[in-house]
Amino acid sequence: MQDSDCSGFFADADALDQDAYLHLDYYLECSGDPRVAVAHFCAEQSTAQWRRVGCSEDLRPRFAARVIDLTLLESGLPEFRYGIGGARAGGVQSCRVTIAHPHGNFGPRLPNLLSAVCGEGTFFSLGAPVVKLLDIRFPDAYLAAFEGPRFGVEGLRDLLQVYDRPIFFGVIKPNIGLPPESFSELGYEGWLGGLDIAKDDEMLADTPWCPLDQRSALLGAARRRAEQETGCRKMYLANITDEVDRLCDLHDLAVANGANALLVNAMPVGLSAVRMLRRHARVPLIAHFPFIAPFSRLAHFGVHSRVFAKLQRLAGFDAIIMPGFGERMHTSDEEVRVNVDACLAPMGAIKRSLPVPGGSDWAGTLGKVFEKVGTIDFGFVPGRGVFGHPMGPRGGAASIRQAWEAIVAGVSLQEQAVRHEELRAAIETFGHAATAHSSESDGTCTGGQS
Repeated sequence: MQDSDCSGFFADADALDQDAYLHLDYYLECSGDPRVAVAHFCAEQSTAQWRRVGCSEDLRPRFAARVIDLTLLESGLPEFRYGIGGARAGGVQSCRVTIAHPHGNFGPRLPNLLSAVCGEGTFFSLGAPVVKLLDIRFPDAYLAAFEGPRFGVEGLRDLLQVYDRPIFFGVIKPNIGLPPESFSELGYEGWLGGLDIAKDDEMLADTPWCPLDQRSALLGAARRRAEQETGCRKMYLANITDEVDRLCDLHDLAVANGANALLVNAMPVGLSAVRMLRRHARVPLIAHFPFIAPFSRLAHFGVHSRVFAKLQRLAGFDAIIMPGFGERMHTSDEEVRVNVDACLAPMGAIKRSLPVPGGSDWAGTLGKVFEKVGTIDFGFVPGRGVFGHPMGPRGGAASIRQAWEAIVAGVSLQEQAVRHEELRAAIETFGHAATAHSSESDGTCTGGQS
């Protein structure tokens, strides 16, 4: 590309039709002139060769991705990060670039969108081998072509009749499953103790030792018994992750048996498959995060996890389970918070998805999670903290509810534990009590919870 050609890949943002473009933030490392490198970068993800040989037409005005902001971060770096591309005699520059990409190039099709913004042209662009897609923003005109969540935060709360507190999940352990009879009994006990949602682990498939047909039938029946005994609505979240051509059939099977929410590992099955299932499904869809960390873990290469949060919401997930706070999940507090925001922030007419940050949580971490999230609109998802409790799942779930009552009352967990043996046992088993924080009110459903 000649220097004189670069100008066709730059634009003043105010001069563009904002409804016609997505905005993409990238981190790039490049050699040579950054303007030339980012012009190549835009060309490769949009027009590539913008003239036919022997013709004077210029495809860039209609099809080109264009730089609307370029900020140099560092210059004179001796080599690209991660050993990609080797050393460069002229040094390496890092920059942050915002690109306006015309969505008419691919339309409201998630596979084609990803092919453009995360594809060959993006990660194999000449002179810029180190790339991370940091964020993506959609105009309302593009969002209008997507259904998004059927239920969202408000719909989930309506289904459960739970409004003034977080929604309490529990991952039935052992994660790989037990014979359905034993597995369903664990879920039942968790519901009696105060769980709103008992869920399959993301690893639990339609296995010979715990087949979905039997598992969903028994847990569906157990859910209904728990609802009758507690007077509170409950959900069984069945994992139907499988080959794409089985998803709708497994939805029908599990829902007919009494599963009233479904877990899908978003990236392994693909976002387009999720969008298809969203159109078919009549119960909430909850995402889990396998296969996202390999794309997002490196600080300067890949795709930021907030992009996946936004795309999962766009595809139609009502709740999004994501890596949560603490060392266990190798995710900074800041990254967790931006992913929570990606679920809850305004997004055209797309409903909000319930963020569910998780990882090694128990009653003692509830207060810190609430403080860091900054809203009651989240899901709290212990596994061992409920199902590894020494008093069983009923005691583990009760300890979660008791911890929330302490937050509402503004008392310490230690003080609350004096009056509640389940919380006391949780503290003794899982760690030291965290400082409790206050909230305005507890949930409306209290039957059979303590």
